[in-house]
Amino acid sequence: MIVLGLGNRHHDPSACIIINGKLIAAAEEERFTRDKHSVGAHPINAIQYCLKEAGLKPEDITHVAHAASPEAYDRHKWAYFWRALWKRPSYAFKAILKAHLRKKNFASAPLETLQLAGIDPNRITLRHVEHHIAHAASAFYFSGFKSAAFMTMDGSGEFTSTMLGYFDEKGEIHIIKEFIVPDSLGFFYATLTDYLGFEHDDGEYKVMGMAPYGDASRYDLSDLLPYDSKNKTFRVNDDYIYAIKSNRVHPNKFFSKKLVKRLGPEREGDALLEPYIHIAAATQKRFEEVSLKLIDDYLSDCLKKMGGRLVFSGGCALNVKLNKKIIEHPLVTDLWVQPASNDAGLCVGAAAIIAHEEGHAIAPMTHSYWGPQFTDSEIEAVFSSSPHKFTRQKSITETASQLLHQGEVVAWFQGRMEWGPRALGNRSILGNPAIQGTADKINDVIKFRELWRPFCPSILSEYGSKILHTTHDSPFMTFCFEVRDEWKNKVPEIVHVDNTARPQFVTREANPLYYELIEKFHKLSGLPLLINTSLNRKGEPMVCSPKDALQMFEGSGLKYLAIGNFLVEKQS
Repeated sequence: MIVLGLGNRHHDPSACIIINGKLIAAAEEERFTRDKHSVGAHPINAIQYCLKEAGLKPEDITHVAHAASPEAYDRHKWAYFWRALWKRPSYAFKAILKAHLRKKNFASAPLETLQLAGIDPNRITLRHVEHHIAHAASAFYFSGFKSAAFMTMDGSGEFTSTMLGYFDEKGEIHIIKEFIVPDSLGFFYATLTDYLGFEHDDGEYKVMGMAPYGDASRYDLSDLLPYDSKNKTFRVNDDYIYAIKSNRVHPNKFFSKKLVKRLGPEREGDALLEPYIHIAAATQKRFEEVSLKLIDDYLSDCLKKMGGRLVFSGGCALNVKLNKKIIEHPLVTDLWVQPASNDAGLCVGAAAIIAHEEGHAIAPMTHSYWGPQFTDSEIEAVFSSSPHKFTRQKSITETASQLLHQGEVVAWFQGRMEWGPRALGNRSILGNPAIQGTADKINDVIKFRELWRPFCPSILSEYGSKILHTTHDSPFMTFCFEVRDEWKNKVPEIVHVDNTARPQFVTREANPLYYELIEKFHKLSGLPLLINTSLNRKGEPMVCSPKDALQMFEGSGLKYLAIGNFLVEKQS
């Protein structure tokens, strides 16, 4: 059975194809439009790519899963009404009075997308899957676990912000608890992201990266996100968090005038400054505290029964500092996080629900390379007429490893594009982790981003536990761990200020070419790891095509690009 999965259009629209339980292709629309997050866009390019990769025509599609549910809106609208009535009455009444229009939009959005993609809506069976159920499914069904507890967490989907429960051995979902907006850990974090000078729904990872520079004890933000241990619930303080527009500093910002009065002017610029580093640290601390309380209060029994297996998805699941704390939880033995835990991942969860219900076993996600790939002839057609030195290499891994050993920064464009926001060795910028100044160079003249931003290592899998304090797997850069003392001075460029690193453990099975590159670098340098960051500039999506790579190469301080079997060298 063929299932086309569609994410929602709010942000990070995406598409995937699952055939008989096997994921064939998946991609985010932003990679094709070059508009980061592609807010409000139909995932037409993503659908067309998935069809091409699967060798299908539009008329071959029989089942479509869409990750937004009118029924879920109906089920939760009154809970939202009573929660919102006191502090945001206009929002509460609109949720009821305009329910029929919003449900109509939920129902019509995928039909519009299908028509634009050349798929006849009258010939397919369409299934609407609830937002957070799609998130949960995107983690569980691809984890390879037979059963597991689950947690999903983001800003909101329909009205749900957080969902906790478990999947039994038959793969059936059981919901234990849901939290309804505006009570949202995602909104809490997004509001402080706004205040700290970053863009909400985009810059949360920057707050996470800033937090280790600060002292969380300098600010107590518990009243902004209070937790009632007796009733096992949290609320956001509406006076500060996700404020109504009349109370905001600016209509496009989430934080209130009252928050500015309490904490001071919002942060501006790129530097690490007080008191903002301490506020970032306090934000991360409170976010972790409440998240861990939810696990204790709602998932303890499930974790005990299911051998400590937990799956996690939703935008908040990309917070690797929280994930580190979850792995350290005494009841958690194995944590699996969907590599596209943001809303891009909704399409694979929705499609997996349909495939499972039709009796198909879902193949585990052992890698994240589900996007487009390009032949040498396609690459040559783009680069052969460029002014740069463009030469075919006998061994691209030999050439690139030599350059990296010499301290050069190399853009690495190979194979199928990664799924999710992390570069995992196919659309990457690589560097030598032992040479001081490499990270600053990449930040300053290549990616044009804040100099304090940390970098991640790609590590040969067999060396992961030798370099980091962990025995947990980390194939998708969704976790961070402490670096062992004996390695901190050897590879300073990948060690964050709190002595952690966010690794990708690379196996020969998942990515043989990238493994070969690191292996050759290891033989030259004695280091079984590389600096790895995404092949893009600040504010842009990850590079998808050779054309994108050329534009990135020409518009940055990159000197070398290893693309396919070719080396591109910028002439000085």
